[in-house]
Amino acid sequence: MTPNPRIPWRKSLSVRLLFTSMAIAAVSVGATAWLAVETTTRAIQEERGQVLSDDTDILRQLGGFAATHADWDGVQTLVRTLSRTTDRRIALTTETGHTIADSAAPGTALPARASATVEPLNTDTYTEPGAQLAGIDPRAVGPYLLPPAERAQIKTLAEKRLACMRRYGSDGSSRQSPSGRTVVTSDGGEATVPLQCADGELNTPTRTEMKALDELNALIVSCPDLEQRKGTPLAGAGIDLIPGFDTPASDSGRPLGPTQSCVDSARRTQLDPYVAPRARLFLGSLGRQPTGFNLSPANKAKIVGVTGLVLAVTVAMTAVVAIRLVRPLRALTAAAQQPPQRHARVAVTTKDETGYLAAAFNDLTARREQLEAQRKAMVSDIAHELRTPLTNIRGWLEVTRDGLLPPDPDLIASLHDEALLLQHIIDDLQDLAAVDAGTLRLHREPVGVDELVAQVVSAHRSRAEAAGIRLRTRTTPGLWLEADPVRMRQALGNLVANALRHTPADGTVTLTARQAGDLAVLTVEDTGGGIAPEDLPHVFERFWRAEKSRSRRTGGSGLGLSIVRQLVEAHGGTVTADSPPGAGAAFTVRLPLGPEPDSLSL
Repeated sequence: MTPNPRIPWRKSLSVRLLFTSMAIAAVSVGATAWLAVETTTRAIQEERGQVLSDDTDILRQLGGFAATHADWDGVQTLVRTLSRTTDRRIALTTETGHTIADSAAPGTALPARASATVEPLNTDTYTEPGAQLAGIDPRAVGPYLLPPAERAQIKTLAEKRLACMRRYGSDGSSRQSPSGRTVVTSDGGEATVPLQCADGELNTPTRTEMKALDELNALIVSCPDLEQRKGTPLAGAGIDLIPGFDTPASDSGRPLGPTQSCVDSARRTQLDPYVAPRARLFLGSLGRQPTGFNLSPANKAKIVGVTGLVLAVTVAMTAVVAIRLVRPLRALTAAAQQPPQRHARVAVTTKDETGYLAAAFNDLTARREQLEAQRKAMVSDIAHELRTPLTNIRGWLEVTRDGLLPPDPDLIASLHDEALLLQHIIDDLQDLAAVDAGTLRLHREPVGVDELVAQVVSAHRSRAEAAGIRLRTRTTPGLWLEADPVRMRQALGNLVANALRHTPADGTVTLTARQAGDLAVLTVEDTGGGIAPEDLPHVFERFWRAEKSRSRRTGGSGLGLSIVRQLVEAHGGTVTADSPPGAGAAFTVRLPLGPEPDSLSL
């Protein structure tokens, strides 16, 4: 045998498993890390956007509180509500650092710097929709806040204006400003008032607004360029200064120019007593944890460490699995390289694919051992079968040659019988060799089953009558086979001959043919002694006999049933043997039905 070859490490199963597992682990870890970073980054961006939106809303609501209250009393409730809603820490302090309100527990340190300043008289134009360019929160109305009676009066005028506009084909809507004044706007955002509806009543300041405008006039007396505006109080153009009107202050459509800053300063002075003082706003996380994901060197080191650990665990587990997988394979290789006569086997230690392979190898070894024993037995049987007739022929010829026995007709007939037996054995061996080599040719043609049975019975009737055995048939007419008639007569003839050989006088051999689905079922039954259950699996083996001491005259050559099985299987059928205790033996042949002759295409 060839010694075990040394497998190159590149082709080793263990090495390939290790490299494969390392590649899979590296790809999976890398893909997982990339996906985690991408997902985290996207989540951080979304979280930052949400935080920015929440912070803007917090500033807007606190600005509204400051614009509508003269101080910060009562803001603690609003701060806690906003904190619960946004999950943020909110703190308000004065300019000097005194705490006004805080959603965190007392004594909790404030963030490092303030996030914004809450000052309704100096705010940006994005904190609250409609914030004026002057930076004054539109919700800071102060003395311009209308009492209920004036609100109802203005609302009535606004409804009258809307009804008039609709009559003349101009539609609009109304809304209430923070001061309580009802303002009419069109669907496009700016009211287009027909001349028939421009009565001036809706835009006339109320008593409360006139009083507030007079106060404003008194505050702006020091503004430049007022000399040219003497006798023209702001009340004339003051409707544009009343909170709730969208247009900036103007004078006959002209900007106020340098006077604007003075007017804005006067308005802040007027509204200052009505709004809360300036405060600083601190925003932070409730858990005091930094928001977001920082891919710092420490985090990078953690990722690298976890990746290395995953790779190490993967390689270790793969190495253990590879060793357990390769060990039985090496044992199988060593057993397969043993000489055939040793019939080596391997231990089955697992119940996985490798264990099944080891069991299959052991089964193959057992079958090889059995085939080797059958081959030796067959050689011995062939030698025995050929030796006996040859010995008889040689003995009779030597006796005749020496003049001890005259060559009378009986001697010649005996020698002829022995020669026929030799020819029969050789023909059977040739048939089996042709089947094994795949060179057995079948000349298929339509064969009537009833005709086939009649021919076989006719060929064996004289032998049956000589032995005192009844030979009967029961066939279903109209059954056809696509088969070789000569080979089928040989197969059925062997079965009938075997049955006649084992049936005593006054016994019966019955040959039946019937249809079962798309199969033709042919059965040869006898009333002989039957076959023992332990012998049934071996009846189709070559040169097998139930009684090793049985003579050739009663036992045959031991090849007939084996030839039957080979011929039936060559036709695509099956043959089985059955022997109920004390009821003789039955051999059943099942063959596919063929088309009737008149249905064949010409």
